[in-house]
Amino acid sequence: MIRTGIMGYGNLGRGIECAIRQNEDMELKAVFTRRAPEALQILTQGVPVYSAGNVTKYKDDIDVLILCGGSAADLPEQTREYAKYFNVVDSFDTHAKIPQHFEQVDKAATENGHIAVISVGWDPGMFSLNRLYANAILPAGNDYTFWGKGVSQGHSDAIRRVEGVADGKQYTIPSEKALKAVRNGENPQLSVRDKHTRECFVVAEEGADRNKIAEEIKTMPNYFSDYDTTVHFITQDELDKNHSGIPHGGFVIRSGKTGWNQENSHVIEYSLKLDSNPEFTASVIVAYARAAFRMRSEGMTGCKTVFDIAPAYLSPQSGEELRRLLL
Repeated sequence: MIRTGIMGYGNLGRGIECAIRQNEDMELKAVFTRRAPEALQILTQGVPVYSAGNVTKYKDDIDVLILCGGSAADLPEQTREYAKYFNVVDSFDTHAKIPQHFEQVDKAATENGHIAVISVGWDPGMFSLNRLYANAILPAGNDYTFWGKGVSQGHSDAIRRVEGVADGKQYTIPSEKALKAVRNGENPQLSVRDKHTRECFVVAEEGADRNKIAEEIKTMPNYFSDYDTTVHFITQDELDKNHSGIPHGGFVIRSGKTGWNQENSHVIEYSLKLDSNPEFTASVIVAYARAAFRMRSEGMTGCKTVFDIAPAYLSPQSGEELRRLLL
């Protein structure tokens, strides 16, 4: 059994707990939280909840620690620190900062003899793999990635960290016009702003400066500054009633040419439609937790991404079973 621990018990942490339950070769050993442990009720009976500050005491009891913090403030510090004591997996999703994050985590994991798998989920993650496959197969072509319509956990977390924001949700919305042109093989030149808009629903704290909040959200680098962003201020009741779900999805498309004179056109498309963004993300993470355990068992160390991990490491099935059933 692969002994797993969960660091952080929000939407993603609960999704991880559910995903572990569906994998017979994995067991949940402990949940770690920054909240009062005695006040936290988890779904799995008999599993202890500990303070996050005591996590290193349990380094010999956990094979893989799954980190469920936010990319804006938590994971840049947590992954690097916990990789000193555990094999870890995170879902760091600030694309522009992944190289820097990788470098810092790789140093910590390598020096301490652990495996760290970063930026796991569906984008970055499954979408990243499909971009790589499509680029390798159709070198003469163009990539297009569309997200949504759906709730982005990372972007929602980012707006909730803005001063004066009590709660909030962010929706990413793809441009139907741009999506149609890509699917038609027109190979349009699209800016970031051409492909998506972002829509934020914000509950402001009493007395907060709403104009300041809206401006800070719209100009936030790596999250909103490159997009046409709309900020709506609503009540907590409205948010709870109309925006309680966490759906998401999207499309990775490669439009390319083959033939001596590039006379034939091809479109590769991978799509996801998700009822629950965090639960699907969690399911991907748990598969990569298995991979991390197996790779460390074979003596590997350092930081890895989905590009570095063979698909067979993700499956509980043996190589013989995979060749017989899926190949």
